[in-house]
Amino acid sequence: MTETQNAPTPPVLAPPASPASPASSAPAGPTVPAAASTGVAPAAPAGPAGPADPAVTRERRFAARRGATRLLTGPRPQTMRELLAELAEGEGLDQAPDFYGDGIVAALEQRVAGLLGKPAAVFFPTGTMAQQVALRHWATRTGTVALHPLAHPELHEGRAYARLSGLTALWPTTEPRLPSAAELHAVAELFDAILLELPLREAGFVLPSWDELTATVAAARERGAAVHFDGARLWESARHLGHSLPEIAALADSVYVSFYKTLGGFSGAALAGDEEFAASARLWRHRYGGKLFQQWPTVLSALAGLDRELPLLDSYLDHAPLVARALAATPGSRVHPELPHTHQFQYWLPYPADRLNQANLRLAEEQGLSLFNLWLPSPLPGLSMTEITVCGPALEWTEEQIRDAMTRFLALL
Repeated sequence: MTETQNAPTPPVLAPPASPASPASSAPAGPTVPAAASTGVAPAAPAGPAGPADPAVTRERRFAARRGATRLLTGPRPQTMRELLAELAEGEGLDQAPDFYGDGIVAALEQRVAGLLGKPAAVFFPTGTMAQQVALRHWATRTGTVALHPLAHPELHEGRAYARLSGLTALWPTTEPRLPSAAELHAVAELFDAILLELPLREAGFVLPSWDELTATVAAARERGAAVHFDGARLWESARHLGHSLPEIAALADSVYVSFYKTLGGFSGAALAGDEEFAASARLWRHRYGGKLFQQWPTVLSALAGLDRELPLLDSYLDHAPLVARALAATPGSRVHPELPHTHQFQYWLPYPADRLNQANLRLAEEQGLSLFNLWLPSPLPGLSMTEITVCGPALEWTEEQIRDAMTRFLALL
């Protein structure tokens, strides 16, 4: 059988059929077609990496966002010179650079371990590498891991777990949420580990409730499986879950965190777990080519993100419902989840993506207002989606100002 035969249909992202209840921990959202719980995992969705209109280039979007007076989503873009200048303002720059993982790299690892309440942490140049190392460490019995069809390793890592490590994936659920305890118990096959993405980005940055999460973790343990958290965005998940980062991390055998998602570092990731896991992670990091001679620029940016962005997350989480409410007032629009679980959420409008991207650029270039980053088409004709990230620049906006800017935006369509 070739790899493409009998492959499940790739997940289809579509807006919720009705507004999600703020009290619901698993709101309606992007749908995943029914598929067998085992077999070949899906390829990444066929959607384009950028807008269909060739005039909407990355360079033009960068210039428009950088030159705008106000931005609603994401941070203001910076040039390489500006990024380096920020690093030069940091502390500890007069010490020797790292050498194959010592010095400042080890200091970052210790800090992450402390933040997550784990015995040890290991720095990785990429999250993709970190995820593969974690999964192969736990999948030594059957070579099978349980994860969601919308999870990052399925859609955005080139199925490296299968191609590089020879692992097999099964899907306990195709619902746009993490699997329940009952769904784990219903899986017929044995599996060595389960990967839980917190939050599940492709479903709308959705999180379970604390009780749902602990029940799923307990069910995995009853099945004899290790628990790995894909916590690329774990930093902002603590409020919705109602527990501290160490309490959340304590549920898992290993945790992956990102330094560029949310924290704004150049790149990089870390795996946290016990000392035995960390030793294995270091060994496989070397084998995968991740033991670099020097990584101090990336590590400095990660430390800066921990210092600068982590303390501000509460203000972003406070402001996200206001932004969501203001955007939802636009006729024909849909915010998902209706009450964001973190400072990020999906926003849907009934227009083609190329028109929305052109209008967004014009608004930024002509009026100095940058509302969105990039609109992407959905499988449903005329319907498009963008992701909203509420961070520093968004805090300057009132609800009335957002509604007024949306009126201006729609006038350009």
